[in-house]
Amino acid sequence: MNFTKMNGLGNDFVVIAGEQQLPDNAAELAIDLCNRFFGIGADGLVYILPSEIADFRMRIINSDGSEAEQCGNAIRCVAKYVYDNGLTDKEEITIETLGAGAQKVQLTVQDGKVATVRVDMGQPILNGLQIPTTVDAERVIEHPIEVDGREFRFTAVSMGNPHCVIYVDDAVNFDLGTWGPKLETHPLFPRKVNVEFVTVNSRTHTDMRVWERGAGPTLACGTGACATVVASVLTGATDRTATVSLKGGDLLIEWNESDNHVYMTGPAAESFRGTL
Repeated sequence: MNFTKMNGLGNDFVVIAGEQQLPDNAAELAIDLCNRFFGIGADGLVYILPSEIADFRMRIINSDGSEAEQCGNAIRCVAKYVYDNGLTDKEEITIETLGAGAQKVQLTVQDGKVATVRVDMGQPILNGLQIPTTVDAERVIEHPIEVDGREFRFTAVSMGNPHCVIYVDDAVNFDLGTWGPKLETHPLFPRKVNVEFVTVNSRTHTDMRVWERGAGPTLACGTGACATVVASVLTGATDRTATVSLKGGDLLIEWNESDNHVYMTGPAAESFRGTL
């Protein structure tokens, strides 16, 4: 089996194409292959599969064997892979995801290779029970949550997968390892949650660090960046278009007022190839 190691701003994946369906042992494979000491090493295992409703279908298995409904960095990697490897010659394609259906993707091509990818991430889900949280409210904004005697306030957003956005004084140096796993598994989140710690620098720029559900600390999270801007608009902290600076680099996020869709623009890169 051939694989390609790819990353979106350092959020890295083992990408496998050519299969017709997700194998029964995908969870075990992800745990083994994503191990950074005994395997290839990655945040997740991504399969590119045929789709009945889109040009391609993406399935993402986290490094702990759980399946992710959506991943903004992975979808950019899939888009780059299919174009750069001649699986499509179109610069506008659709990719089916588990949690957000078929998503439209625009490719910027330079010298025959994809340089940046703009993804229509769809409309954010803001209803508390649909995200899901246990908070029965149309919008969950700055809701209190207590962990080990410390109170945070979170704004909840789903981008096909659940997020809780928490504003802190210094996101860059925040203690992810202590608070991320405790918030991920908090009873307020019945399907666990991705946790974004955010510092607002201006109306058009935030710093964000992420603890991803099923993967832990990663260098970037595309859906998390989208959730960050949505939450920042809801709380009045930023404009609808803003740059989110992650540990691995920057993403440009726009929450369009006319269609209510969130658009994400950023790079993807191939690291290396191998054979299993």
